[in-house]
Amino acid sequence: MKKIFALLAVTGILTFGVSKAINAQDVEAEEADVNAVEQADSLPAQQIAESEEEVAPARQPLYQQIKQKFIEGGAGFMGFILLTLIFGLALAIERIIYLNLATTNTNKLLDKIEEALESGGVEAAKEVCRDTRGPVASIFYQGLDRIDQGLDIVEKSIISYGSVQMGLLEKNLTWISLFISIAPMLGFMGTVIGMIQAFSTIQQLGDINAGAVAGPIGVALITTASGLIVAIILQLFYNYLVSKIDGIVNNMENASISLMDLLIKHNLKK
Repeated sequence: MKKIFALLAVTGILTFGVSKAINAQDVEAEEADVNAVEQADSLPAQQIAESEEEVAPARQPLYQQIKQKFIEGGAGFMGFILLTLIFGLALAIERIIYLNLATTNTNKLLDKIEEALESGGVEAAKEVCRDTRGPVASIFYQGLDRIDQGLDIVEKSIISYGSVQMGLLEKNLTWISLFISIAPMLGFMGTVIGMIQAFSTIQQLGDINAGAVAGPIGVALITTASGLIVAIILQLFYNYLVSKIDGIVNNMENASISLMDLLIKHNLKK
C-alpha cells in the first residue's frame, strides 16, 4: 500500500509540475505580448509592420508548439499516449529511487562483519546486517541466521534469498516494458483512424483533392510521432534500470562468495 501511495504521489507531482510550468509560461507569454503591444503603440505604422514581419516566425515558443500539436493530434489518442508517458516515468523514477537505496558498499559491509565476528561473534555480525540497508545485508543476515545448521545450509539460504531479492529489484519493469509497447501502438492506431477519415473525405468529394486530405493525414501522423517519442524516452529509462539491476546482482553474487570465504576462514558455528 505504501508503494501504491508513493507511485500516486510521484504521478501527481509530475502532472502538477507540468501544468504549473505550462501556466507559468503562459503568463510570461501574455506579459510579453502586452509589453510588445505597449511598445508598438509608440512606433510608426511602417515600423510596426516591419517588426511584425521579423518577429512573426519566432513568436511561438516550443511549449506552445507542443501543445498545439497535442490538440491537433486529437485529445483521445494523444491523451492516452500522455498517460503512458506519465505512468511509465512514475514507475521508472520509483525504481531509480529504490535501486539507489538498494546499492551497498559491500567491501565496507564485509569489513564490519569481520570485525563483528572477531569481537562479538555471529550475533554481533547479525546486528550489523540489521542496521545496514539493502539486499546484500538482508542476504547476509539470512545466511548468518542459519550458521548453526552448517555451511551447506548457509550457502543454500543465500542462493534462495538472493533469488527473492532479484525479484524485488526487477519489480515493475514489466509494466514499463508494457508502456513502451503500448505507446507506439496507440500512435499507429490514431494514424490508421486518421487515414480512414482522409479516405472518407476523398469519397465524399468524389475526387482526390490534395488540400482536403493533406490536413487529416498530417494530423494522423502526429499520433505516430508522439507514440514513438514516448517509447524512446521510456526505453532509455528501461535500459538504465536493467543495467543498474545487473550491477547490483553481480555485486550481490560477489559479496555472497566473499561472505562464505569469511565464514570458512573463521570456521564459525553458532
